[in-house]
Formats: sequence, C-alpha cells, structure tokens
Amino acid sequence: MEEYKKTIDVVEKETQVDLSQGLSSTEAQKRLKEQGRNEFEQPPGQTMLSKILHSLSDFTTIILLVAAAISFYTAFSTEHGDLFEGLLIIAIVIINSVLAIVQEGNAEKALAALEDMNKQVTSVLRDGQVVEIDAEEIVVGDILILENGSMIAADARLTQTSQLRVEESALTGESEPVMKDADFQTTEEESLGDQLNMVFKGCTVVNGRGRAIVTATGMQSEMGKVATLLNGTSQTVTPLQRRLNQLGKRISLIALGAAAIVFLVGYLQGEPLLELFMTAVSLAVAAVPETLMVIVTLALAFGVQKMAKKHAIIRRLPAVETLGSASVICSDKTGTLTQNKMTVRRIWRHGDEVVDAEDAMTEEAIEVLKIASLCTDVIIEKGEEKTYKGNPTEIAIVRSLEESYHTKDELDETYVRIGELPFDSERKMMTTVHKHGKKYISVTKGAFDVLMPRFRYGDVEQATVVNDRFGKKALRVIAVGFRTFDEEPTEMTSDYLEKDLQLLGLIGMIDPPRPESKGAIARAKRAGIKTVMITGDHVVTASAIAKELGILTKPQEAISGAQLREMTDQQLDNRVKNLSVYARVTPEDKIRIVQAWQRTGATVAMTGDGVNDAPALKASDVGCAMGITGTDVAKGAADMVLTDDNFATIVDAIAQGRTVYQNIRKAVNFLLSCNISEIFIVLLAMLFGWGAPFTAVQLLFVNVVADGLPGFALGKEPAEKGIMNEDPIPPNESIFARGLLQKIGINAAIFTVVTLFGYYLGTFVDFISPWVDASHEVGQTVAFLILAYSSILHVFNVRSERSIFNVRLSSNKSLFEMAILAIVITTVIALVPFTQSLFSLVRISFNHWLLAIFLSFVPIFVNELIKFHRLPDEEEAEEA
Repeated sequence: MEEYKKTIDVVEKETQVDLSQGLSSTEAQKRLKEQGRNEFEQPPGQTMLSKILHSLSDFTTIILLVAAAISFYTAFSTEHGDLFEGLLIIAIVIINSVLAIVQEGNAEKALAALEDMNKQVTSVLRDGQVVEIDAEEIVVGDILILENGSMIAADARLTQTSQLRVEESALTGESEPVMKDADFQTTEEESLGDQLNMVFKGCTVVNGRGRAIVTATGMQSEMGKVATLLNGTSQTVTPLQRRLNQLGKRISLIALGAAAIVFLVGYLQGEPLLELFMTAVSLAVAAVPETLMVIVTLALAFGVQKMAKKHAIIRRLPAVETLGSASVICSDKTGTLTQNKMTVRRIWRHGDEVVDAEDAMTEEAIEVLKIASLCTDVIIEKGEEKTYKGNPTEIAIVRSLEESYHTKDELDETYVRIGELPFDSERKMMTTVHKHGKKYISVTKGAFDVLMPRFRYGDVEQATVVNDRFGKKALRVIAVGFRTFDEEPTEMTSDYLEKDLQLLGLIGMIDPPRPESKGAIARAKRAGIKTVMITGDHVVTASAIAKELGILTKPQEAISGAQLREMTDQQLDNRVKNLSVYARVTPEDKIRIVQAWQRTGATVAMTGDGVNDAPALKASDVGCAMGITGTDVAKGAADMVLTDDNFATIVDAIAQGRTVYQNIRKAVNFLLSCNISEIFIVLLAMLFGWGAPFTAVQLLFVNVVADGLPGFALGKEPAEKGIMNEDPIPPNESIFARGLLQKIGINAAIFTVVTLFGYYLGTFVDFISPWVDASHEVGQTVAFLILAYSSILHVFNVRSERSIFNVRLSSNKSLFEMAILAIVITTVIALVPFTQSLFSLVRISFNHWLLAIFLSFVPIFVNELIKFHRLPDEEEAEEA
C-alpha cells in the first residue's frame, strides 16, 4: 500500500519511530548499515579499451582493417617491401576512432549528475534534538525538518504542515508549487503531483514549514526510480550508423564478387597466381572508400560547430545526422514550450468588461491589481534587473502591477499592513489588514469557488460567468474581495475578517507560451515534423496552451496519463499518430510514448528540462535538454543541450542535421562514383586481356588524396534551397534512395569509359607521341592521371544539383582550395622521379598529358548536359 494512502499513525508504527524524539543515533547507524546510504547506484564506467573496440566495430572499419592486413601481407610476401598503403589505412582508422571518441566525450554522466544533486546537508530530528547531517546518511524513519528554501533529501510522509508549498516541477512537470497538507487522506490512485501528504527527494520547499517521516531513500525514492529507468534505457543505433553499416556490407560483397571474377578469369587465361593475388588486393583497395568514415566524421564535427554557434551543443556526434531524420518532436511543456513564469492575462473588475492585461490595461483593471498586490508576500530585489521572490501566482500579480508603472513599495506605504491571516490548506485563501488614512481595509484573495459564499456585495452572478470563461481558457483564477472598517478590526480571525466581503474582481493568469515556439512549431509542420506536447500539467491547461501554439486541432487529440495507462501497447500504437497532447504523465509514460512513436518507424526528438524528462530523453533517438533551466540530470541524459532554452533552436538544429545528411550523401556519391569505376576498370581490363591498369598503391593514392582531400571539404557545403520544405528522411530509407544510386552508376560508367580509353591509348597506340613509345607502364600512368584528375573535378559536380556555373566558389572556399591542393599533389607525384618510382609511374609525353587533361573534363561536360536537360518544374521545385 502506497505511503500517501496511510495515516500518520500507521507510517509512524511501520517505521518504528517516535515523532517527538526521532530516531536515536544508535538506531540510525544500525539502519544505515542495513539500508545503505541515501545515494544512487552508479553503473560500471566504460573503459578506454571498450571505447576503442566500439569505435572499431562498424562494418566499414572492419573492411579497412582487412584491407590493411592484405596490404601488409602483400608487401611482405613480395620483394617490393612497400608498407605505405597499409600504414596509411591504419592511420585513417586510428584518426577516425580518435575523432569519434573525442567528439562523443566521456561515458554517460546522467547518473553522476543525479548523484551530485544528493550531496547536501539536511536537518533531521534525532535523540529529541534538531541536528544537521549529511543527506546521504538519512535513513527510513528519520524525521525531516522542512523550512522555506530546503531541498528535500528523501521521500517522506508529512506529519505537520504550516503553509507548506513545494516546487515539484523537476519531478512532475507541474509549473505551480503544490500546497501540501499532512492531514490529506485518500484511498484513490493519485499521481505524484496529487499526493498532497507526501514530499519527494530532489524537490524544494518554497514556502512555509513542516515535518515528515522518511519512507524511501536512494534508489527506492521516486528520484531513484528515475535513475533506474535512466540506467536501464539503452542507446539506440542511429539511422546513419545503420545506413553506413549497410553500405559497408554492400561494398564488401561487391569487392569479393569482383575479386572472385578477376581471379577466375586470370586463372583461365593462365596468369601467374601471385599476379592474380596482387590484382585481387588492388580490387579490395579499390572497393573500400578509405576516407568515407573520416569525411563523415568531419561533416558531423562541422555540423557540431555550426550548431554550437546557434546555441545547440551536441554531446554525441551521430546525433547531428539523426536530427536530420527527425519526424516527431516530443516536447515537455513547462519551461520548454512555455516560459515557466506565471503571467496575468485577463482582469475583470466588478461592473466592467474583461480587460486584456497585456494589450489593453485600464485604470479599473490596475485598481484590481493594486488591491490584490497588498495581499501578497512578494519580495522585490532591485539590482540591474528587478528580481521577484515568492509564490509564482503572487509574483505574477505584482509583476503585472509594476509593468503598469506602479510599485508595490508605494502601495505598502499608503496601505500599511497591520495584520494578516496567512494562506492555509483548510481555508484556501489569504487575508491582510491595512491602515489607509483614518480607515482600515482587509483584502482577501483566493480561488473564486471558495470565496463566492463569502461575497455579500457585488455581481457574483456575472463573476461566475467570467470565472467559467477564464477556466475554459485554462487560466488560473484568483478572486479578490475586501472589507472596509472605520476602526481597527477588533478580531484578527477568519470568522470576522473573511465574511460579508465586497467583490472587487477576478484575475486570470497562465504560464504563457514562449514567443518563438508557435513559429517554430509551424516551421516544423511545413517540414513534415509533428510536435507532441508531453506534460505533468492538467489536461485543460495543456490543451489550451497546445491549441494556442498550433499543436492541438481537435479536443480528442489530448489525453491524460490515467487514460494512457489504461491502454495496452497495441492500443497506444494504433492511436499514437492521432494524439498530440499527453497531460498528467509520469516518467514511465513518457518513455512509452517515445517508444510507441519509434515502433511506427518515426525518428523521435525529445525535448525537456526536468529530472522527470531524463529517461525519455535517453530513450529517444535525439534527446534535447534545456541548458538554462534544465537540470544536470536532463543534460546528462541528452544528446544535445540547447544553451538558450529556445524551442526554435531545435528546428534550426534539424535543418542543420538535414544539411549534414545531404552532404554525407554527396560524399557517398563523390567517393563511390570513383570506387565503383575502379572495380569495373580493373575487371574489364582483365577481361579484355590488357593486364592490370593500376597498382594497389596507385588506387590507394586516388582514394585517399584525389578523393579524400576534396571530400573533406564537402561537409562544409551550405544547405540546398528548400531543405525544410521536404518530408523527413525515413529511418529505414537506403542511403542510395532518391536517385543517388543512378547518379553513382552514371558517373562510374563515365569514369570507366574515359579511363579505359586513356589506358588503351597509352598502352597500345604509338602515334600518340613520337618521343614516348606505348607501353603498359605508360598506359598505367595515363590511366592514373585521368582517374585522379576526373575524380578531383567531380567534387564540383556533386556539390549541388544546380549547374556548377550557378554555384559560387566562395560559398565553400575550402572545397576549392582542397581541390587545387589535390591537383598539385597529383601532378607532382607524376613529375618527380622519386615519387614516380614510389607509385610505379613513368615519364610521359606532352601529348599524353593533354590527353589525360582533356578526358578528365568529360565527366563534368556530361553532368552539365544532364543538369541542363532536367525538367524546369523539377528545378523550380528544388529551389522553392
């Protein structure tokens, strides 16, 4: 039976404690040994070795390691003794692993953040004395002494309360502090926010005082259950990781198939086995895009830098690309979509019309605020900016007054407070008494339904109508009444002061949406992304905010946590696409919602700031925590932290994520066009009986320098126009979808034809040059230059769907610079005698150079023709 359903006597008996004395020091030490410290369990940390092994576990990296092993074996088994290619492949693998480990940071820090929250000193009753102890030494049965500002160190059943209010938003998502009542009794199932006789670890006392018997510590507390959920939620594989693993498998199959065919053809042609093995190694090197993982990592890292400038800090590198696939944003309401700041929206004064407090403030409305402000305990600290301290509802009233060019200090001087009846859970109202000139006035404020029987004067019937209208708009309504006295009241009691009241007016307030949220939600909608609100607040309040933001269109799209818990997973899966608002939910509910969306095939981004959001942040594909209001727990569980707490930032981050994925596809197009052509060039040359057109080290140079250097800069390409007018990328969509495979096929075919043509002319045609005879070595050199140059120039084809003449070089200066550098290095390699020998190249004639340069421009010419003949409406659609 839950503690909140039990009486104080039952809890006292079960925990074996004397409420007047507390535990003895001896008993407390005994229980500490039996129960353990009031702290969270920490999972074993990830060792550096496990991080390295994880970074080497993807399929493409494994292929590179196998290629390196073959390369080393070839180098040692022949007298060539060249270790260059193997060492370079290993170097690339190491660089890629280091980049991944550095960018992703250390192991998960969420539980460590939870543990940091627990390092505090707290007051308890022991041996009949109030003492301060380390919060980690609290045990079940301890009596907590709660004061204004206290951080609650354990879950506890209240035994005494005096105007006790507790801020629980970090755990429940509720924006308004909860008034606690030790005498609250219920046998019904209640959510955490409605357990009024309980206080919970990690929450804060914002008003009043109380005492409570500790009922749960450490991992048994509600916060501990959150830690358990966080620890038990595994990290999902990102769409990019799945796609690159699939790409690696396909490449390996192509390489194995091509090597087998070459080996079989060569064997049937009577070629020496060692030469066949060397050719097979060449094919293995040709098939593997050695720089792909480095280019992908650099593209992601550049995306991280761009996002950091836009206030989004990425904690896990793959999250950048995953954002680009996001199709659902599950967002917490309080502090994320809203300002977490109660604000006066509407004011009604007896005898007048309802006034919009933000746009049309009147003197009559200000009069209501003035009188209501007298009945508050708000403290205003004046520095560079005013700071308000106190109850959020009272702060909203005072702030609204001060923004209307009046001050509470002036009122307090004019209306001197001489007495008060503080708010308590039984009366549910507050009254203050003031001297004004020679007369006296009492001011009472509270919920309208509570004050209504106490009003003797005023239009209560009209007030009832206004109260209902405010309620339908999810406004929190405060009624204000007063009494005047010719002499100082003789009794400061509720029976005397809080009767025969004059109704002054009603104040309607709400935690308003952030100004930028509505536009960001609309932008996300245009991009095919659904925004879902998940909150611990009430359904009416959540629905009103969601409707204002454009999230909710029909009432049936909103459900409560209780309704959600009645659904099976199958029922939730069937309805999840038609639900936009979930109210009064628990941390477990949030995970269910995220996982239900994931089962539909959606890529889910989850935003939040509280401890209660942390498990869902980790379970989602991309967790986005708020950097300013977010707890350390939420930040630790998230993949991304928004440093400006701006919901719109996540939409900007999604746009950047889409750009990153777009650039990765460009890199795949760029690299595989060359790699696939290398396979077919070698395969066809062997079938034609022309011999191997390349050595393994030549192919490695093309892959690493001619492809790698310009490819490194592809990650800096700006976004194509209209990128946020397209639907999200389905997580199971192949990286070759949307015509990419056809583009790679066309370009690979062009490279194959021009390179084989140049190889044939250099190998067999003597009239190309009167000074250099045709030979196998000359043919290899010409083929090497054609493949290298055409591959470098191809980067300008893939950088945009538009003509290269319509894309400014200055939009990505580093790409142009890297292309020039690659061309220079390639030219030097082919001209300098030492490097000629290293790469098995020979001196060729001027005519051969002209031939190589001319054929290298053929792929650009063909691509320009293809772009030129695209349909006009297709071009316009892409630029829209």
